[in-house]
Amino acid sequence: MASIDMPAAEVEVTIDQVEALLADQYPELARAHVTDLAHGWDNILFLIDRTWSARFPRRQMSVGLIGNERRWLPRLAPLLPLPIPAPIFVGEPGHGYPWPWLITRWIPGESAATAPVVDREECARQLGGFLFALHRPAPAEAPRNPFRGIPLHERDTATRQRISRLGDSVDPVLLGARWAAALSAARFDSDPVWLHGDLHPNNLICEGGRLAGVIDFGDITSGDPATDLAVAWMMFPLELHSVFRNAYGDVDWDTWERARGWALSLGLAYLANSADNPIMRRLGERTIGAVLADHPS
Repeated sequence: MASIDMPAAEVEVTIDQVEALLADQYPELARAHVTDLAHGWDNILFLIDRTWSARFPRRQMSVGLIGNERRWLPRLAPLLPLPIPAPIFVGEPGHGYPWPWLITRWIPGESAATAPVVDREECARQLGGFLFALHRPAPAEAPRNPFRGIPLHERDTATRQRISRLGDSVDPVLLGARWAAALSAARFDSDPVWLHGDLHPNNLICEGGRLAGVIDFGDITSGDPATDLAVAWMMFPLELHSVFRNAYGDVDWDTWERARGWALSLGLAYLANSADNPIMRRLGERTIGAVLADHPS
């Protein structure tokens, strides 16, 4: 199966540039210690005095995502039981950097995808409760995302293409049957709710075995809660799904079946885009394996 490398950055950002921007725009941080934290598909992150996280879009298409976070996360943060990276400061272009950028509180800890010790049962309760709080009705002006929160059948063509590309590495007949079962569930027909949009273990921060925060809301959108509930197959063994569901509240059969379909579709997408990211490749393999091991009832 062909994989896709991380897209090249359209702009680069150096520590010297960050220090100069801070000195000009936020003098109280002018003497802060700045370190390079991470390079993602959409943003470059810098750690400031182990207190703040500065995020700079690395591609033009990511600038709008920063705008969504700037507008909506400060409104949602007080309603949620776990910290999220709501913007504290908003930076302007300068010193050769062309776009707005954000400073948020740094959430210390380690990605749940790599954390060595995680209390999965407690995390299932925490994450279920977090999503219950997040999945409240979204306003009409909430961001729209053409790939997340949408009706599951709109992912049919891409999902079937990815199944066929897997070849002999999995059972395409069984994958196709799981996907068909998900598509047979009733479509979401309620008012759209707020969604994280890209909820997987690498966007969950753990500390001391517990969840310490939820990050990377660049895909924040509204729509079918099944999109976010797919994290159950990415994060928890099957025997803890009931813990997750009980913490979330009432999840009807059709929503859970669509969530299983979202997990399968996203797991395939992670594999298709993991040529240079072994963490996401393992996540894709684990998610697909969990869906195949889970027998719909």
